[in-house]
Amino acid sequence: MIREIKLENKDINFRKENDSIGSKDIPEDVYYGVQSLRAAENFRITGLFMHPEIINSLAYIKKAAAITNCEVGVLDKKIADAIVKACDEILEGNLHEYFIVDPIQGGAGTSLNMNANEVIANRAIEILGGKKGEYSIVHPNDHVNCGQSTNDVIPTAGKITALKLLEHAQSELYRLHDAFSQKAIEFDHIIKMGRTQMQDAVPIRLGQEFKAYSVAIMRDVNRMEKAMDEMRVLNMGGTAIGTGVNADVKYLKRVVPNLSEIIGMDLIQAFDLIDSTQNLDSFVAVSGAVKACAVTLSKIANDLRLMSSGPRTGFGEINLPAKQNGSSIMPGKVNPVIPEVVNQVAFNIIGNDTTITMAAEGGQLELNAFEPIIFYCLFQSIDTLTYAVQTFIDNCVKGITANEERCRDLVENSVGIITAICPHVGYSTAASLAKEAIKTGTSIRTLILEAGLLSEDELNEILDPFNMTEPGISGKKSISNELKTV
Repeated sequence: MIREIKLENKDINFRKENDSIGSKDIPEDVYYGVQSLRAAENFRITGLFMHPEIINSLAYIKKAAAITNCEVGVLDKKIADAIVKACDEILEGNLHEYFIVDPIQGGAGTSLNMNANEVIANRAIEILGGKKGEYSIVHPNDHVNCGQSTNDVIPTAGKITALKLLEHAQSELYRLHDAFSQKAIEFDHIIKMGRTQMQDAVPIRLGQEFKAYSVAIMRDVNRMEKAMDEMRVLNMGGTAIGTGVNADVKYLKRVVPNLSEIIGMDLIQAFDLIDSTQNLDSFVAVSGAVKACAVTLSKIANDLRLMSSGPRTGFGEINLPAKQNGSSIMPGKVNPVIPEVVNQVAFNIIGNDTTITMAAEGGQLELNAFEPIIFYCLFQSIDTLTYAVQTFIDNCVKGITANEERCRDLVENSVGIITAICPHVGYSTAASLAKEAIKTGTSIRTLILEAGLLSEDELNEILDPFNMTEPGISGKKSISNELKTV
Protein backbone atom coordinates (compact mmCIF):
# COMPACT_ATOMS: atom_id res chain seq x y z
CA MET A 1 0.00 0.00 0.00
CA ILE A 2 1.40 3.40 -0.98
CA ARG A 3 1.72 5.90 1.86
CA GLU A 4 -0.48 8.97 1.32
CA ILE A 5 0.07 12.53 2.56
CA LYS A 6 -3.53 13.39 3.45
CA LEU A 7 -4.46 17.05 3.35
CA GLU A 8 -8.21 16.91 2.80
CA ASN A 9 -9.22 17.55 6.44
CA LYS A 10 -11.31 20.72 6.40
CA ASP A 11 -10.20 21.63 9.93
CA ILE A 12 -6.57 22.01 8.84
CA ASN A 13 -5.24 25.54 8.53
CA PHE A 14 -2.76 26.18 5.75
CA ARG A 15 0.13 28.49 5.04
CA LYS A 16 1.12 29.37 1.50
CA GLU A 17 4.66 28.69 0.31
CA ASN A 18 6.29 29.45 -3.02
CA ASP A 19 9.03 27.83 -5.06
CA SER A 20 10.19 28.04 -8.67
CA ILE A 21 7.18 25.94 -9.76
CA GLY A 22 4.61 28.18 -8.10
CA SER A 23 2.69 28.47 -4.82
CA LYS A 24 1.24 25.67 -2.73
CA ASP A 25 -0.81 25.31 0.44
CA ILE A 26 1.10 23.64 3.27
CA PRO A 27 -0.55 22.49 6.52
CA GLU A 28 0.18 25.18 9.07
CA ASP A 29 1.50 22.90 11.80
CA VAL A 30 3.97 20.78 9.78
CA TYR A 31 7.71 21.39 9.65
CA TYR A 32 8.26 20.38 6.03
CA GLY A 33 7.70 22.89 3.23
CA VAL A 34 6.68 23.20 -0.38
CA GLN A 35 9.57 21.28 -1.92
CA SER A 36 9.15 18.35 0.46
CA LEU A 37 5.43 18.14 -0.25
CA ARG A 38 5.91 18.25 -4.02
CA ALA A 39 8.43 15.42 -3.75
CA ALA A 40 6.10 13.35 -1.56
CA GLU A 41 3.40 13.73 -4.21
CA ASN A 42 5.74 13.00 -7.12
CA PHE A 43 7.51 9.95 -5.72
CA ARG A 44 4.95 7.52 -4.37
CA ILE A 45 7.18 4.54 -4.96
CA THR A 46 7.91 2.32 -1.94
CA GLY A 47 5.36 3.59 0.54
CA LEU A 48 8.18 3.72 3.11
CA PHE A 49 9.74 6.49 5.11
CA MET A 50 13.41 7.41 5.14
CA HIS A 51 15.77 5.28 7.18
CA PRO A 52 16.13 6.99 10.59
CA GLU A 53 19.92 6.78 10.39
CA ILE A 54 20.12 8.86 7.23
CA ILE A 55 17.85 11.45 8.84
CA ASN A 56 20.30 11.59 11.74
CA SER A 57 23.24 11.75 9.34
CA LEU A 58 21.68 14.77 7.63
CA ALA A 59 21.21 16.44 11.02
CA TYR A 60 24.90 15.92 11.81
CA ILE A 61 25.89 17.40 8.44
CA LYS A 62 23.64 20.45 8.76
CA LYS A 63 24.87 21.00 12.31
CA ALA A 64 28.52 20.82 11.25
CA ALA A 65 27.85 23.15 8.31
CA ALA A 66 26.13 25.72 10.52
CA ILE A 67 28.95 25.66 13.07
CA THR A 68 31.59 25.97 10.36
CA ASN A 69 29.81 28.77 8.51
CA CYS A 70 29.48 30.64 11.79
CA GLU A 71 33.18 30.12 12.57
CA VAL A 72 34.24 31.58 9.24
CA GLY A 73 31.84 34.53 9.52
CA VAL A 74 29.38 33.51 6.82
CA LEU A 75 26.42 32.77 9.10
CA ASP A 76 25.03 34.90 11.93
CA LYS A 77 25.61 33.23 15.31
CA LYS A 78 21.96 33.51 16.36
CA ILE A 79 20.82 31.71 13.23
CA ALA A 80 23.61 29.15 13.49
CA ASP A 81 22.72 28.38 17.10
CA ALA A 82 19.06 27.92 16.19
CA ILE A 83 19.99 25.54 13.36
CA VAL A 84 22.26 23.58 15.70
CA LYS A 85 19.48 23.29 18.30
CA ALA A 86 17.01 22.08 15.65
CA CYS A 87 19.55 19.48 14.49
CA ASP A 88 20.10 18.32 18.06
CA GLU A 89 16.35 17.79 18.44
CA ILE A 90 16.36 15.59 15.33
CA LEU A 91 19.28 13.61 16.75
CA GLU A 92 17.24 13.09 19.92
CA GLY A 93 14.58 11.40 17.78
CA ASN A 94 12.21 14.32 17.30
CA LEU A 95 10.77 15.66 14.01
CA HIS A 96 11.51 12.43 12.09
CA GLU A 97 7.86 12.15 11.08
CA TYR A 98 8.25 15.29 8.96
CA PHE A 99 10.76 13.62 6.66
CA ILE A 100 8.08 12.63 4.17
CA VAL A 101 9.89 11.98 0.89
CA ASP A 102 10.12 8.45 -0.46
CA PRO A 103 13.51 6.68 -0.26
CA ILE A 104 13.42 6.17 -4.04
CA GLN A 105 13.19 9.55 -5.76
CA GLY A 106 14.37 11.40 -8.84
CA GLY A 107 16.73 14.32 -8.59
CA ALA A 108 19.86 12.75 -7.07
CA GLY A 109 18.51 13.26 -3.55
CA THR A 110 17.57 16.95 -3.86
CA SER A 111 14.15 16.18 -2.39
CA LEU A 112 15.69 14.57 0.69
CA ASN A 113 18.19 17.40 1.13
CA MET A 114 15.43 20.00 0.87
CA ASN A 115 13.21 18.02 3.22
CA ALA A 116 16.00 18.30 5.80
CA ASN A 117 16.59 21.98 5.01
CA GLU A 118 12.89 22.84 5.40
CA VAL A 119 12.34 20.88 8.61
CA ILE A 120 15.45 22.36 10.23
CA ALA A 121 14.65 25.87 9.01
CA ASN A 122 11.08 25.81 10.30
CA ARG A 123 12.12 24.48 13.70
CA ALA A 124 14.93 27.08 13.87
CA ILE A 125 12.39 29.81 13.02
CA GLU A 126 10.25 28.70 15.98
CA ILE A 127 13.30 28.68 18.26
CA LEU A 128 13.92 32.30 17.25
CA GLY A 129 10.30 33.23 17.99
CA GLY A 130 8.85 33.14 14.49
CA LYS A 131 6.18 31.03 12.81
CA LYS A 132 6.74 28.18 10.41
CA GLY A 133 7.17 29.43 6.87
CA GLU A 134 8.69 32.80 7.86
CA TYR A 135 11.81 32.12 5.86
CA SER A 136 13.06 35.67 6.17
CA ILE A 137 14.18 34.59 9.67
CA VAL A 138 15.85 31.29 8.70
CA HIS A 139 15.86 30.24 5.07
CA PRO A 140 16.15 26.56 4.01
CA ASN A 141 18.56 27.37 1.17
CA ASP A 142 20.35 30.54 2.23
CA HIS A 143 21.01 29.48 5.81
CA VAL A 144 20.52 25.76 6.44
CA ASN A 145 22.04 24.79 3.08
CA CYS A 146 24.72 27.50 3.18
CA GLY A 147 27.97 26.38 1.51
CA GLN A 148 26.42 23.08 0.49
CA SER A 149 24.81 21.27 -2.40
CA THR A 150 22.69 18.15 -2.59
CA ASN A 151 25.67 16.70 -4.44
CA ASP A 152 27.98 16.78 -1.44
CA VAL A 153 25.39 16.52 1.34
CA ILE A 154 23.60 13.38 0.12
CA PRO A 155 26.64 11.18 -0.62
CA THR A 156 28.12 12.26 2.72
CA ALA A 157 24.89 11.32 4.49
CA GLY A 158 24.85 7.98 2.68
CA LYS A 159 28.40 7.19 3.75
CA ILE A 160 27.86 8.12 7.40
CA THR A 161 24.70 6.03 7.47
CA ALA A 162 26.46 3.07 5.89
CA LEU A 163 29.24 3.30 8.48
CA LYS A 164 26.78 3.30 11.37
CA LEU A 165 24.82 0.36 9.97
CA LEU A 166 27.99 -1.60 9.19
CA GLU A 167 29.19 -1.16 12.77
CA HIS A 168 26.01 -2.91 13.96
CA ALA A 169 26.48 -5.65 11.38
CA GLN A 170 30.06 -6.23 12.48
CA SER A 171 29.00 -6.54 16.11
CA GLU A 172 26.61 -9.34 15.20
CA LEU A 173 29.20 -11.02 12.98
CA TYR A 174 31.68 -11.07 15.86
CA ARG A 175 29.00 -12.78 17.94
CA LEU A 176 28.44 -15.31 15.18
CA HIS A 177 32.18 -15.97 14.95
CA ASP A 178 32.25 -16.63 18.70
CA ALA A 179 29.20 -18.90 18.53
CA PHE A 180 30.78 -21.03 15.80
CA SER A 181 34.06 -21.10 17.73
CA GLN A 182 32.32 -22.41 20.82
CA LYS A 183 30.60 -25.12 18.78
CA ALA A 184 33.95 -26.00 17.22
CA ILE A 185 35.34 -26.73 20.68
CA GLU A 186 32.18 -28.57 21.76
CA PHE A 187 32.19 -30.80 18.66
CA ASP A 188 35.95 -31.23 18.37
CA HIS A 189 35.90 -34.92 19.32
CA ILE A 190 33.09 -35.95 16.97
CA ILE A 191 34.16 -37.80 13.84
CA LYS A 192 31.88 -37.63 10.81
CA MET A 193 32.00 -38.22 7.10
CA GLY A 194 33.30 -35.44 4.92
CA ARG A 195 31.65 -35.06 1.54
CA THR A 196 32.68 -33.58 -1.77
CA GLN A 197 30.22 -33.08 -4.61
CA MET A 198 27.56 -34.60 -2.31
CA GLN A 199 29.44 -37.92 -2.29
CA ASP A 200 31.29 -39.61 0.58
CA ALA A 201 34.89 -38.37 0.69
CA VAL A 202 37.08 -38.75 3.79
CA PRO A 203 36.40 -38.31 7.51
CA ILE A 204 36.44 -34.94 9.20
CA ARG A 205 35.66 -33.80 12.73
CA LEU A 206 32.44 -31.90 13.22
CA GLY A 207 34.44 -29.34 15.21
CA GLN A 208 36.68 -28.76 12.21
CA GLU A 209 33.66 -27.87 10.08
CA PHE A 210 32.42 -25.36 12.64
CA LYS A 211 35.91 -23.91 13.03
CA ALA A 212 35.99 -23.35 9.26
CA TYR A 213 32.69 -21.46 9.56
CA SER A 214 34.19 -19.17 12.22
CA VAL A 215 37.25 -18.48 10.06
CA ALA A 216 35.08 -17.62 7.05
CA ILE A 217 32.99 -15.21 9.13
CA MET A 218 36.10 -13.43 10.41
CA ARG A 219 37.33 -13.05 6.84
CA ASP A 220 34.03 -11.37 6.00
CA VAL A 221 34.43 -9.00 8.95
CA ASN A 222 37.90 -8.04 7.75
CA ARG A 223 36.70 -7.58 4.18
CA MET A 224 33.90 -5.34 5.45
CA GLU A 225 36.34 -3.26 7.48
CA LYS A 226 38.45 -2.55 4.40
CA ALA A 227 35.37 -1.49 2.46
CA MET A 228 34.32 0.79 5.33
CA ASP A 229 37.55 2.76 4.92
CA GLU A 230 36.16 4.02 1.60
CA MET A 231 33.04 5.27 3.37
CA ARG A 232 35.17 7.55 5.55
CA VAL A 233 36.30 9.61 2.54
CA LEU A 234 33.83 12.46 1.93
CA ASN A 235 33.27 15.02 -0.83
CA MET A 236 31.78 17.49 1.66
CA GLY A 237 32.79 21.01 0.62
CA GLY A 238 32.78 20.15 -3.07
CA THR A 239 29.21 21.51 -3.46
CA ALA A 240 27.66 20.98 -6.91
CA ILE A 241 30.35 19.20 -8.94
CA GLY A 242 33.39 19.13 -6.67
CA THR A 243 34.74 22.58 -7.50
CA GLY A 244 33.47 24.08 -4.23
CA VAL A 245 31.45 26.81 -5.93
CA ASN A 246 29.58 29.06 -3.43
CA ALA A 247 31.49 27.61 -0.47
CA ASP A 248 33.84 29.83 1.53
CA VAL A 249 37.45 28.60 1.22
CA LYS A 250 37.84 28.48 5.00
CA TYR A 251 34.56 26.59 5.30
CA LEU A 252 35.74 24.06 2.71
CA LYS A 253 38.84 23.30 4.80
CA ARG A 254 37.07 23.08 8.15
CA VAL A 255 33.72 21.44 7.53
CA VAL A 256 34.91 17.80 7.44
CA PRO A 257 37.10 18.09 10.57
CA ASN A 258 34.15 19.68 12.37
CA LEU A 259 31.79 16.95 11.17
CA SER A 260 34.28 14.29 12.24
CA GLU A 261 34.47 15.79 15.73
CA ILE A 262 30.72 16.25 16.10
CA ILE A 263 29.83 12.74 15.00
CA GLY A 264 32.78 11.01 16.67
CA MET A 265 33.99 9.28 13.52
CA ASP A 266 37.34 9.32 11.75
CA LEU A 267 36.25 11.09 8.56
CA ILE A 268 38.49 12.67 5.93
CA GLN A 269 37.93 14.95 2.96
CA ALA A 270 38.65 13.44 -0.45
CA PHE A 271 41.88 14.75 -1.99
CA ASP A 272 40.02 15.08 -5.32
CA LEU A 273 36.52 16.41 -4.70
CA ILE A 274 35.55 16.20 -8.37
CA ASP A 275 36.33 12.48 -8.49
CA SER A 276 34.53 11.93 -5.20
CA THR A 277 31.43 13.74 -6.51
CA GLN A 278 31.34 11.94 -9.88
CA ASN A 279 32.03 8.38 -8.85
CA LEU A 280 30.14 6.03 -6.52
CA ASP A 281 32.38 2.99 -6.79
CA SER A 282 32.98 3.12 -3.02
CA PHE A 283 29.35 2.11 -2.49
CA VAL A 284 29.85 -0.77 -4.92
CA ALA A 285 32.83 -1.90 -2.83
CA VAL A 286 30.79 -1.86 0.37
CA SER A 287 27.88 -3.64 -1.27
CA GLY A 288 30.33 -6.23 -2.59
CA ALA A 289 31.64 -6.90 0.92
CA VAL A 290 28.09 -7.24 2.24
CA LYS A 291 27.22 -9.56 -0.65
CA ALA A 292 30.30 -11.70 -0.03
CA CYS A 293 29.28 -12.07 3.60
CA ALA A 294 25.74 -13.00 2.55
CA VAL A 295 27.16 -15.69 0.26
CA THR A 296 29.21 -17.10 3.14
CA LEU A 297 26.18 -17.15 5.42
CA SER A 298 23.98 -18.78 2.80
CA LYS A 299 26.53 -21.52 2.16
CA ILE A 300 26.75 -22.23 5.90
CA ALA A 301 22.95 -22.26 6.13
CA ASN A 302 22.87 -24.79 3.28
CA ASP A 303 25.33 -27.01 5.17
CA LEU A 304 23.29 -26.89 8.36
CA ARG A 305 20.10 -27.77 6.50
CA LEU A 306 21.84 -30.75 4.88
CA MET A 307 23.51 -32.01 8.05
CA SER A 308 20.22 -31.76 9.97
CA SER A 309 18.10 -33.29 7.20
CA GLY A 310 15.79 -36.15 8.10
CA PRO A 311 15.57 -36.68 10.95
CA ARG A 312 15.27 -40.37 9.98
CA THR A 313 15.81 -40.42 6.23
CA GLY A 314 18.45 -37.72 5.78
CA PHE A 315 21.95 -37.09 7.11
CA GLY A 316 20.71 -36.59 10.66
CA GLU A 317 24.18 -35.63 11.90
CA ILE A 318 23.11 -32.55 13.84
CA ASN A 319 19.91 -31.22 15.37
CA LEU A 320 18.77 -27.64 14.86
CA PRO A 321 16.62 -26.06 17.56
CA ALA A 322 12.92 -26.62 16.89
CA LYS A 323 11.44 -23.13 16.59
CA GLN A 324 7.94 -23.64 15.15
CA ASN A 325 5.62 -26.12 13.47
CA GLY A 326 6.79 -26.98 9.98
CA SER A 327 3.56 -27.90 8.28
CA SER A 328 -0.14 -27.17 8.26
CA ILE A 329 -0.86 -30.75 7.17
CA MET A 330 1.99 -33.00 8.41
CA PRO A 331 1.88 -33.41 12.21
CA GLY A 332 5.22 -33.24 14.01
CA LYS A 333 7.15 -31.85 11.06
CA VAL A 334 9.75 -29.25 12.01
CA ASN A 335 11.56 -27.27 9.32
CA PRO A 336 14.96 -25.50 9.41
CA VAL A 337 13.28 -22.11 9.29
CA ILE A 338 16.20 -20.04 10.57
CA PRO A 339 18.72 -21.24 7.95
CA GLU A 340 15.96 -20.81 5.37
CA VAL A 341 15.48 -17.15 6.26
CA VAL A 342 19.25 -16.63 6.12
CA ASN A 343 19.22 -18.05 2.60
CA GLN A 344 16.41 -15.71 1.56
CA VAL A 345 18.13 -12.66 3.00
CA ALA A 346 21.24 -13.62 1.03
CA PHE A 347 19.26 -13.93 -2.20
CA ASN A 348 17.83 -10.45 -1.67
CA ILE A 349 21.24 -8.95 -0.87
CA ILE A 350 22.69 -10.43 -4.06
CA GLY A 351 19.85 -8.80 -6.04
CA ASN A 352 20.42 -5.48 -4.26
CA ASP A 353 24.10 -5.66 -5.14
CA THR A 354 23.22 -5.95 -8.82
CA THR A 355 21.01 -2.86 -8.56
CA ILE A 356 23.76 -0.92 -6.75
CA THR A 357 26.28 -1.95 -9.39
CA MET A 358 24.08 -0.79 -12.26
CA ALA A 359 23.15 2.46 -10.51
CA ALA A 360 26.81 3.32 -9.88
CA GLU A 361 27.63 2.52 -13.51
CA GLY A 362 24.75 4.70 -14.72
CA GLY A 363 26.21 8.05 -13.68
CA GLN A 364 27.09 10.61 -16.34
CA LEU A 365 29.82 13.21 -16.40
CA GLU A 366 30.02 15.26 -13.17
CA LEU A 367 27.27 13.53 -11.15
CA ASN A 368 25.48 10.26 -10.53
CA ALA A 369 21.75 10.87 -10.13
CA PHE A 370 21.00 7.41 -8.76
CA GLU A 371 22.16 7.63 -5.16
CA PRO A 372 18.62 7.21 -3.79
CA ILE A 373 18.25 3.66 -5.14
CA ILE A 374 21.82 2.85 -4.08
CA PHE A 375 21.08 3.92 -0.53
CA TYR A 376 17.70 2.19 -0.44
CA CYS A 377 19.25 -1.12 -1.49
CA LEU A 378 22.45 -0.79 0.52
CA PHE A 379 20.74 0.13 3.79
CA GLN A 380 18.26 -2.70 3.31
CA SER A 381 21.11 -5.14 2.62
CA ILE A 382 23.07 -4.14 5.73
CA ASP A 383 19.99 -4.08 7.98
CA THR A 384 18.65 -7.44 6.83
CA LEU A 385 22.11 -9.01 7.06
CA THR A 386 22.39 -7.76 10.64
CA TYR A 387 18.96 -9.09 11.63
CA ALA A 388 19.54 -12.40 9.85
CA VAL A 389 22.82 -12.93 11.68
CA GLN A 390 21.15 -12.02 14.95
CA THR A 391 18.43 -14.65 14.60
CA PHE A 392 20.92 -17.16 13.17
CA ILE A 393 22.98 -16.93 16.37
CA ASP A 394 20.21 -16.80 18.95
CA ASN A 395 17.66 -19.11 17.35
CA CYS A 396 19.89 -21.61 15.60
CA VAL A 397 23.66 -21.83 16.08
CA LYS A 398 23.74 -21.62 19.87
CA GLY A 399 21.23 -24.46 20.17
CA ILE A 400 22.76 -26.91 17.67
CA THR A 401 23.45 -30.38 19.08
CA ALA A 402 25.27 -33.30 17.49
CA ASN A 403 24.10 -36.88 16.92
CA GLU A 404 27.48 -38.36 17.76
CA GLU A 405 26.61 -42.02 17.23
CA ARG A 406 24.92 -41.32 13.92
CA CYS A 407 28.05 -39.46 12.74
CA ARG A 408 30.32 -42.35 13.75
CA ASP A 409 28.07 -44.98 12.18
CA LEU A 410 28.09 -43.15 8.86
CA VAL A 411 31.89 -43.01 8.93
CA GLU A 412 32.38 -46.65 9.83
CA ASN A 413 29.92 -47.85 7.21
CA SER A 414 31.26 -45.57 4.53
CA VAL A 415 33.59 -46.60 1.73
CA GLY A 416 35.29 -43.22 2.17
CA ILE A 417 37.63 -44.50 4.90
CA ILE A 418 39.40 -46.55 2.25
CA THR A 419 41.34 -43.39 1.37
CA ALA A 420 43.08 -43.49 4.76
CA ILE A 421 43.95 -47.17 4.20
CA CYS A 422 45.16 -46.68 0.61
CA PRO A 423 48.80 -45.82 1.51
CA HIS A 424 49.06 -49.08 3.50
CA VAL A 425 47.61 -51.54 0.96
CA GLY A 426 48.13 -49.77 -2.37
CA TYR A 427 45.70 -48.00 -4.69
CA SER A 428 44.64 -51.04 -6.74
CA THR A 429 43.88 -53.16 -3.68
CA ALA A 430 42.06 -50.25 -2.04
CA ALA A 431 39.94 -49.71 -5.18
CA SER A 432 39.00 -53.42 -5.28
CA LEU A 433 38.03 -53.33 -1.62
CA ALA A 434 35.87 -50.24 -2.21
CA LYS A 435 34.04 -51.92 -5.08
CA GLU A 436 33.47 -55.05 -3.01
CA ALA A 437 32.14 -53.03 -0.08
CA ILE A 438 29.70 -51.16 -2.31
CA LYS A 439 28.58 -54.37 -4.03
CA THR A 440 28.11 -56.52 -0.92
CA GLY A 441 27.34 -53.94 1.74
CA THR A 442 30.16 -55.34 3.87
CA SER A 443 32.21 -52.78 5.81
CA ILE A 444 35.73 -51.91 4.72
CA ARG A 445 37.00 -52.90 8.16
CA THR A 446 35.52 -56.41 7.85
CA LEU A 447 36.88 -56.96 4.35
CA ILE A 448 40.40 -55.93 5.35
CA LEU A 449 40.44 -58.15 8.41
CA GLU A 450 38.99 -61.11 6.49
CA ALA A 451 41.66 -60.69 3.80
CA GLY A 452 44.40 -60.43 6.42
CA LEU A 453 45.73 -57.26 4.86
CA LEU A 454 46.15 -55.50 8.20
CA SER A 455 45.88 -56.49 11.84
CA GLU A 456 43.12 -55.11 14.03
CA ASP A 457 45.64 -53.01 15.96
CA GLU A 458 47.08 -51.59 12.75
CA LEU A 459 43.58 -50.85 11.46
CA ASN A 460 42.55 -49.16 14.70
CA GLU A 461 45.60 -46.89 14.55
CA ILE A 462 45.02 -45.99 10.91
CA LEU A 463 41.32 -45.31 11.50
CA ASP A 464 41.85 -43.31 14.67
CA PRO A 465 39.58 -40.26 14.23
CA PHE A 466 42.39 -37.76 14.76
CA ASN A 467 44.84 -39.61 12.55
CA MET A 468 42.25 -39.50 9.79
CA THR A 469 41.41 -35.84 10.19
CA GLU A 470 44.82 -34.21 10.65
CA PRO A 471 48.13 -35.20 9.09
CA GLY A 472 51.07 -36.34 11.17
CA ILE A 473 49.44 -36.57 14.60
CA SER A 474 48.58 -39.42 16.92
CA GLY A 475 46.09 -39.29 19.72
CA LYS A 476 43.57 -36.58 20.39
CA LYS A 477 44.47 -32.98 19.65
CA SER A 478 42.16 -30.17 20.77
CA ILE A 479 41.51 -27.25 18.44
CA SER A 480 40.64 -24.90 21.31
CA ASN A 481 44.14 -23.40 21.36
CA GLU A 482 44.03 -22.89 17.60
CA LEU A 483 40.72 -21.06 17.88
CA LYS A 484 42.20 -18.60 20.34
CA THR A 485 44.60 -17.43 17.64
CA VAL A 486 41.93 -16.91 14.97
